[in-house]
Amino acid sequence: MQRLAVIGGTGLIEMTFDQQLAGAGLTLERRDDLVVETNWGDVPLTCLRLSSDEGEKELIFLQRHHNQGTASKPPHMIEHRANISALVNSGCDAIMAVCSVGAISADFPPGKVALADQYIDFTGVASTFHHQDATFTSVTEPFSRELNDRLQTILCEAQSFSESERLRYTYWLAHGPQFETRAEVDAIEKLGGNMVGMTMPREAKLCRELEIPYAAVCISSNWAAGREPGDDSADLSHLSVSAEANKRLAPVWRCVIELLSQG
Repeated sequence: MQRLAVIGGTGLIEMTFDQQLAGAGLTLERRDDLVVETNWGDVPLTCLRLSSDEGEKELIFLQRHHNQGTASKPPHMIEHRANISALVNSGCDAIMAVCSVGAISADFPPGKVALADQYIDFTGVASTFHHQDATFTSVTEPFSRELNDRLQTILCEAQSFSESERLRYTYWLAHGPQFETRAEVDAIEKLGGNMVGMTMPREAKLCRELEIPYAAVCISSNWAAGREPGDDSADLSHLSVSAEANKRLAPVWRCVIELLSQG
């Protein structure tokens, strides 16, 4: 892949990975921090120009929660149209999102990194570029099959999993910014949700509209509300969730490196 865009959330605050480049056949040649103007607002991007045996590569990084120089914008205030249009206009070949999620399924414990295979969005909030014309986009398969297949192989190897390890889950979109109640998590599980978060499907919908390949790498940063072993009344903390997600980035870096290294 020549030009990869990466979206970071609470599971990837910034793109600093000089150590990860060592031994991967990629050399950082130039870093540019710029602000892209869009119809929906300004978007800060970090563009990394890399060299390899195959020629030049480019990595474009966006922090989805950007907020006047900090990564603090609450999920319900993110202008996803600005973010996605800025990345697509950069000429990227594909977008890989990184998300920290609350785990519901017992086989997705904190520390595991997996993929979104489907999403469920019952928030009732539209995420679309088409507000003036009647355009209906198919999202039967909301994520790129090719990207997910490649990422599954990478994540399996990076985490020393067997081929039978489950690595694809359904993401439930919560409205936020509050975390869920125990009762909500129980209901989400009954309706097919395996993990819960507050942002990613809005990006996936917009990418389908623009026909740009998109995949979501999901870090299980915590058990969802009511699922903490031995303490079903444990409170959730945004700071601790973010901190835990950022401790588990090795498989994520592996995904980035491998996608860029592959043709």
